[in-house]
Amino acid sequence: MQIVMTGGSRGIGAEALRHLRAVPDARIWLGVRDATPAGVTGLPLDLASLASVHGFADAVIAALAGARIDALVLNAGGQRPSVAERSADGHELTFAANHLGHFLLFHRLAPHLADGARVVITSSGTHDPDERTGVPPPRHAEAQLLANPALDPALDANPITAGMRAYSASKLCNLMTARVAAQDAALAARGISVVAYDPGLTPGTGLVRQQMWVVRTLVWPLLPLLLPFGKTMNSLADAGRHLALLATQLRPPPGHSYASLRKGHLTWPEPSQLARDQAACAALWQDSLALCGLPMG
Repeated sequence: MQIVMTGGSRGIGAEALRHLRAVPDARIWLGVRDATPAGVTGLPLDLASLASVHGFADAVIAALAGARIDALVLNAGGQRPSVAERSADGHELTFAANHLGHFLLFHRLAPHLADGARVVITSSGTHDPDERTGVPPPRHAEAQLLANPALDPALDANPITAGMRAYSASKLCNLMTARVAAQDAALAARGISVVAYDPGLTPGTGLVRQQMWVVRTLVWPLLPLLLPFGKTMNSLADAGRHLALLATQLRPPPGHSYASLRKGHLTWPEPSQLARDQAACAALWQDSLALCGLPMG
């Protein structure tokens, strides 16, 4: 089984990787920026650089030597304390790394998916205002404004709020990407499933590693103590195990492409109203193609 994965070095991804390594005859190609975990082939990848994404895709395709990808797990993601940072291509960093990098990688590797392959893109319940996660929900999924927040007339004046909303917006974009891909007739005809996965609030991950000191050292380490009481919180073990299951065993029910983990139980709810807006999904797809330098389609 050929598995390509991002975000497998820490947190939910590392826990999922533990299960994926146990799959019989699994060969795992992992995008890495630092050390490579044991039992996988690490290939350099910086999702905030379109050139690096192209390089990673080229390396994966060459390493596969004609074999097909059975599972594509697009899991990497992060939060930042503002929208001030820019990617190598000049785009807001959270949007670039969480959405554009994975969008481009999906397009580069989709032609190399096996019949019956599974694609999993890690999203978040923060995309939905009704979830009331405490994270400011996205106002829109307009790629040009998310790539350059200075153009957005509704940009939050508070940099921390703007940074958190950039995260929830990027997760909305992950979900909308999965929804458009899941409706692709050519992929469906080959039995390829595409799912956006919300692991819920999961203490113990590296999600906030770029956040301000107080979040990294005070708030985040205390969350595991609240695990028995949180309505949407999941253990790291449950979140990682279900990510691995979606990549290897589980299929979405007909008409669904959004999986949400709640207290260790996988559900298939309707996503937010904006995520279901077909026109907004199509516009995001086209604008993302342009930002990635891909042919319009």
